[in-house]
Amino acid sequence: MSAASPTPTTTVSVSLPAEPLLVQINQVALERQGPKRAIVEYAGEAGEGSYSVLRDGKPVQTGNLQPLQPFAEWSPGKRYFSVDFSDVEQSGQYQVDVRIGKQHAVSAPVPVRDNAVFATAGAQLLGYFQRSRHTDDADRDLRIFQASRKVNVWGGWQDAGGDKGKYLSHLGYANYFNPQQASMAAWVLAYGAHARKPLFAAQGLQKQVEDEAFWGADYLHRTLDADGYFYTTVFDQWGTPGVERMVTGYEGAAGTFTTLYRSAFRAGGGMAIAALARASMLARQTGRHGEFDGASYLADAQRAYEHLRQFNPQYCADGKENIIDDYTALMALVELHNATGEQRYLDDARTRAASLMARQQADGGFISDGGSRPYYHAAEAGLPVISLSAYVDIETDQTRRERALGAIGSALKHELAITQSVANPYGYARQRFQLTQDGKAAGEVLEGFFIPHRNETGYWWQGESARLASLSAAMVIGGRKLAANGKAGYGLTADQAGYAQSQIDWTLGRNPYGISMLYGFGQKNPPTVLESAGEMFNGGISNGITGAPGSDTGAGISFAPGPDSEQWRWVEQWIPHTTWMLFAVVAMSED
Repeated sequence: MSAASPTPTTTVSVSLPAEPLLVQINQVALERQGPKRAIVEYAGEAGEGSYSVLRDGKPVQTGNLQPLQPFAEWSPGKRYFSVDFSDVEQSGQYQVDVRIGKQHAVSAPVPVRDNAVFATAGAQLLGYFQRSRHTDDADRDLRIFQASRKVNVWGGWQDAGGDKGKYLSHLGYANYFNPQQASMAAWVLAYGAHARKPLFAAQGLQKQVEDEAFWGADYLHRTLDADGYFYTTVFDQWGTPGVERMVTGYEGAAGTFTTLYRSAFRAGGGMAIAALARASMLARQTGRHGEFDGASYLADAQRAYEHLRQFNPQYCADGKENIIDDYTALMALVELHNATGEQRYLDDARTRAASLMARQQADGGFISDGGSRPYYHAAEAGLPVISLSAYVDIETDQTRRERALGAIGSALKHELAITQSVANPYGYARQRFQLTQDGKAAGEVLEGFFIPHRNETGYWWQGESARLASLSAAMVIGGRKLAANGKAGYGLTADQAGYAQSQIDWTLGRNPYGISMLYGFGQKNPPTVLESAGEMFNGGISNGITGAPGSDTGAGISFAPGPDSEQWRWVEQWIPHTTWMLFAVVAMSED
């Protein structure tokens, strides 16, 4: 993801819409038997409000607008209303028509269908990975930072629209911000191709998802050093002229090269192991593979796990494991057990799950470290619950299984409680955090909508499309593990289904800017800012909306205000966004 760019001029600026009456809705697709909700923003004089839900241009539901709790944090003076048409379950093209006093507005059109977003956009979400493949032959012979030897790290995917670097993860120097990048993408693709084969096959996408999964596994094979660790990044300071591209670690907005290029579990190593183990299962199931075969993928995964089991703390910037090591190692162990059936992996998974659950507070939130730093993450906040849900599937001991289910239930209750604890018309997932003092998170534990801008990375804050999709997936997967058997959609209770839907809806257009972050879908997409955000691919998802620049806590709201050198924070497409959206909509879909 870009951190800097040479062109400071402002050519693009996106402000909140000024219309007195707006109807915001998911612009891509809504589930036929799921939550369907539009949000109405009104800045005019008081007056009676009514709505009509139109299907293929004809009214199917009418009523009076229901006011929501007063909310002034983003647009003082506005009032908010909700139009819920979840009970309307016939497929078709829908719009919401609203009148308040003399004002009249109509929402963007949205199709309602089964397996809504996957059936509508799955092919383009999957195609994003193929469009993002990195095929420069120079990567077959790259130097390792502060070493004389060269290695073949060809293949993989470029990380973002404006960044042709390749990352299993980055931000390792900040310890608590590592995102799972190419490693997560490789796992999601292998998992989808293997575990959800009928879903992809029904859309004619099975061969394509298999090809992409093996492309990812092949890259992971090449990035596995003979000593047993994965290379974390292939980096050239975001394409800075004259900078040598190499295997390296880096830190800060300047992209200073470091020797932190050996991936800890949290720096992509855990998810790389999980991806290779799942790819080995896919190869066994299909009789297909990439450049390397399924036996190689599994041998890689086993060798890499044994190495990290011994050396992982040495690869952590602070020499200590934290919550990200726990949940990524747990995913690795679940997939190794799935691939081999070996008891040793279940034994180690039990240890990791216990460590992860020991970090949970009484109210269900998690602590990142051994102290009191709350867990918050801009890209994968749902992964602790997803890892525990995966662990539940392999646990044979009923007492341990019940403990894990209890932790999942507590975590989901926390997500619902913190999100519902304040006026929140869009249902945006809120988070708990601390601000940085002298390079470390300290002081009062705060709550807010967006990631704080004053954090341990020193520079990295951006839209949270990946985070939202990860939380949606966690609510769906975790909620089903709890056997909610709700009737509100996705087999969940009304609160759970509404939360899961709201996070997806925000990214797909039901937000105050009325922008679908999924390029190529919806009535309005983010602008192109080549100077810092680079190429825009169909199926790619922009970073998204943030708190206001200049706010340490991330309060307020902003999207693409400029200058262009900073527009990557909002506009740039990043591989975790499409990865997590694909995973979430696969989780929401029925085979």
